[in-house]
Amino acid sequence: MGEGLASVEAFELVAEPWGSLAGEARRLRELGHGRLVTYSPKVFIPLTKLCRDVCGYCTFARPPRRGEPAYMSEDEVLEVAHAGAVAGCREALFTLGDKPELRYRVARDELATRGCTTTLDYLVRCARLVLEETGLLPHVNPGVLSREDALALRAVSASQGLMLETTADRLAERGGPHWASPDKLPAARLATIEAAGEVGVPFTTGILIGIGETRRERIDALLAVRELDGRFGHVQEVIVQNFRAKPGTRMATAAEPPLEELLWTCAAARLVLGASWNIQAPPNLSYMDFPRLLDAGINDWGGISPVTVDHVNPEAPWPELQRLGEATHSRGLELTPRLAVYPEYVAAPDRWLDPAVTPHVLALADGEGLAREDGWAAGAPAEFESAENPPGRQPAALFKGAPSLLPAASLQDKNEQVGNGSVPKASSLGLARPAPVSAPVAEALAKVGDEVELAEDEIAELFRARGHDFAAVVQAADALRREVCGDAVTYVVTRNINYTNVCYFRCGFCAFSKGKLAANLRGAPYLVPLDEIVRRCEEAWERGGTEVCLQGGIHPAFTGDFYVDICRAIKEVLPDLHVHAFSALEVWQGAATLELPLRDYLARLQAAGLASLPGTAAEILDDEIRALICPDKVTTEQWLQVHETAHEVGLRSTTTIMFGHVDGPRNWARHLLRLREQQQRSGGFTEFVPLPFVHMEAPIYLHGRARRGPTFRESVLMHAVGRLALHPAITNIQASWVKLGVAGAQAALRAGANDLGGTLMNESISRAAGASHGQELAPEAMEAAIRNVGRAPRQRTTLYGEPAPERRAASFGAAPLAEPLNPSVNDANLESPSRLVRPGLVSAAG
Repeated sequence: MGEGLASVEAFELVAEPWGSLAGEARRLRELGHGRLVTYSPKVFIPLTKLCRDVCGYCTFARPPRRGEPAYMSEDEVLEVAHAGAVAGCREALFTLGDKPELRYRVARDELATRGCTTTLDYLVRCARLVLEETGLLPHVNPGVLSREDALALRAVSASQGLMLETTADRLAERGGPHWASPDKLPAARLATIEAAGEVGVPFTTGILIGIGETRRERIDALLAVRELDGRFGHVQEVIVQNFRAKPGTRMATAAEPPLEELLWTCAAARLVLGASWNIQAPPNLSYMDFPRLLDAGINDWGGISPVTVDHVNPEAPWPELQRLGEATHSRGLELTPRLAVYPEYVAAPDRWLDPAVTPHVLALADGEGLAREDGWAAGAPAEFESAENPPGRQPAALFKGAPSLLPAASLQDKNEQVGNGSVPKASSLGLARPAPVSAPVAEALAKVGDEVELAEDEIAELFRARGHDFAAVVQAADALRREVCGDAVTYVVTRNINYTNVCYFRCGFCAFSKGKLAANLRGAPYLVPLDEIVRRCEEAWERGGTEVCLQGGIHPAFTGDFYVDICRAIKEVLPDLHVHAFSALEVWQGAATLELPLRDYLARLQAAGLASLPGTAAEILDDEIRALICPDKVTTEQWLQVHETAHEVGLRSTTTIMFGHVDGPRNWARHLLRLREQQQRSGGFTEFVPLPFVHMEAPIYLHGRARRGPTFRESVLMHAVGRLALHPAITNIQASWVKLGVAGAQAALRAGANDLGGTLMNESISRAAGASHGQELAPEAMEAAIRNVGRAPRQRTTLYGEPAPERRAASFGAAPLAEPLNPSVNDANLESPSRLVRPGLVSAAG
C-alpha cells in the first residue's frame, strides 16, 4: 500500500497519457503527505560559475572573464547569507561548477591565494562560515563527489545534492547535450549518489526532461534512484525538472518539452517511487502554469528565495510566496516551510547529521522536523505587536506575502470589543467564508462533538494542524471551552517557593538545579531555611494569598522528613493556607528514603498539612522521551502511581506537560491519553497545564541536543488539543503566563484555556531557564489581561472554589514583597547519604 510500482509495471506507464496517471498520483501523495506541500526558504550562493563541463543547455557555467574573480569572496558569501537570514531564510544553497580547477589555471591560482587546493576545500570553508555565523543550513551542489568528498562536506552541511538527470549514456555522445562533460556521465553521477549513501548524507537528486531522453529512459533513471535509496535510505527528494532553451547555448533552438510531458513525468515519478517520497518540480520553470504541477502528485516546490534569483535559470523568477500559497490552497492543500533536510532525517540526527550540524538544524526545526514558522520562543520577552503578529514574529523575518500563522485574536466573534480596542473581524483575516478542513481533522472534531474519545492517531493529527486545520481546531476548542466553562477566566493568588536549587538529578532540560557539574548556570547554590519559608507564607497571606506552592531541587541529604517538616511548620502558623507542594519525584524520593509505601508516606504528608500536589515532573509521559531528557527521574508509570495513590488518600493534583524539546505530536498524544486514562480511574486531577520548554539556559539545548522550544502554533495547539482530547475528564485548561508571556497566555485563552494559573509572587525555575516574563502578575494585571480578551476574571482557590471576600480584598493593592532570603546551602551543614534514590534507573534495571 503506497509502495512504488514494480519495474515491469513502471515501464508500462510509457504509453499512458498523463491524465490517466494523475488521480493515482494524487491519491498516493495524500497517503504519504496528507495535504502538506512544502518549500524551502533559501538564498542562492553561486560560489563559482566556472566549470570543467560544457553542457549544451547551461548558461550558469561560463569561462573566466578578465578582471573578474573566479570565486565569490568569503565576505560576499556572508553578505548574501546574512541577507537571507534577515529575510527569514533557513537554507543556503551553494551551487557551483564542477571542479573548475581541473580546466582553468585562473581557478587554481585564485584557490592558492585563498589557501586552498581545490574548489571543494574552499566550499567547505565557506559552508562552515555560513553555518556558524548565520545559522543558515548549507545545502551543497558541487558536482561529482568521491566518498571522501561527501564525508568532508557532511561536516559543514545539512544535505547535499546532484541531479542524476539521466541514465542514458547516449546523451554524452558527440553532438549530445552532455558531450565533452565528463561529470555528466551517468555512472559518475550514480557513484556520487552511492557515496553519499555510504556516509549517511541526506541527498537530493532528480531527472531533467526534454534533453533528448525517452520516457522509458526517465523511468529507468527513477528506478536507479529508487534502488540506491533502497540500499541506504538517504534520497530525501527527487526533482523533476524540465529543460528550458536558453540563448547562447548549443540547444538554444531545441524544442522544450510541453507541459503535459512534465505532468506525465511528475505523475509517473509518484507512481514509480511511491507515496512517502518527496517529489519536487520547480514552479518558476512552468511560469503561470505551475499550479497544475500539483495535479500530478508533487508535494514540494523546492527552494524559494526572497533575496536571490535562480542563478541556474535567471530568466525564470520564482513566484511570489503569496501566489505560491494561493495556488497550493486552490488545490485544497496547505503550504508550509521546511528545512534543507527533510523531517525524517531531522528525526534521526545521530544517523544523518554531523554533530557540528545537528544543533543548527534543531534550532530551526519544529516538532515535526519542518521549519519553525516564526521567531517566537517560550519565556522570551517579545509580545504581540498587533493581532496580526503573534509573539516573537519579526516582520523582517518573513517573506512578503507569506501565508501567516492564523492569529489567535482572529478567533473572537466578529466585531467583538475587548478592553480598549477591538479584535480584528474574521473577514479581515480570511475567515469570512467557510474554510476547507482536511478529512482527518474534520472526523476528529466530529468525534469530539459526539463526545467520542479520541485515539492516539487522531490526537497526533490534531497536533499537526496548520492553516485552515489549525483554525478549525482552535475554534472547536474555544467553543467547547465556552460550553463547559463559560466566559469566566480563573486565577489563584499564590506564592511560589523554590526552597533549594541543589539537585542530584541531572535532567537535561533543567537550568534551575545547581551542582558540581552546573557551575555555568546562574545563581549560587542555596537552601531556604524553614523559618524563611514560613515568613514568606505569612507575607503571602497578608497579600491575599490562599495558596503556597512549594517545589525545589532534591538535595542529596533530603529525606522524606524534610517535606513533612515543611508542611507542619507552615500549618502551625497558617492553618488556613492551602499547601500545594511536591512533585511526584519529590514524593517518590521522600517515601523511598524513609522506606515507606507511597500510600503511607502520602498519608503522613497529608496529616502534616499537605493539601494537593502539583503535576510537575511529568515532562512527557512517554518513556522513549524520558530516557533522553531525564533518565534517572520517575518513569511514566511511577509518576502515574504517585498521583493515583494521592487521589486514593484524598489529595487532589494538577497535571502538566513540558513540551518542545526532543518530542513531537505522537509523544504529546500519548501523554494526553495517559492523563485521560488516569483521570477516568481516580478522578483527582483538577486541571491540565501546558508548560512550553524554555530553552535559553537548558543544558540539553546548550549541548545541541534539543529544539529551541515549541513554536507559537504548537503552544496554542497544546491548549486547544488538550481541551478536546481530555474532555470531559479534565475540564480546566491553564495557560502559563510565565512561559507564554501575557500576550501568549491571552492567545491560549482564545484557544480553549479557561485559567491563568497563579500570581506567583516569586518564581525561580523558569527564570533560571532564561524566561523573562517577570516573577509576579498581580491581581490587577491578571484581571486586566483577562478583560482585554473579552472575558470575566474570577479569583479562585486551589481546588476551584471561591475565596473568602476578605482574601480577595487583601489581594489588591498589596504591599511590595520584602527581599527573600536565600542563604548558602553550606550554612545548613547537610550530610549526604551513602546511597541516592534514582527511581528511573532502578526501574530500567528492573
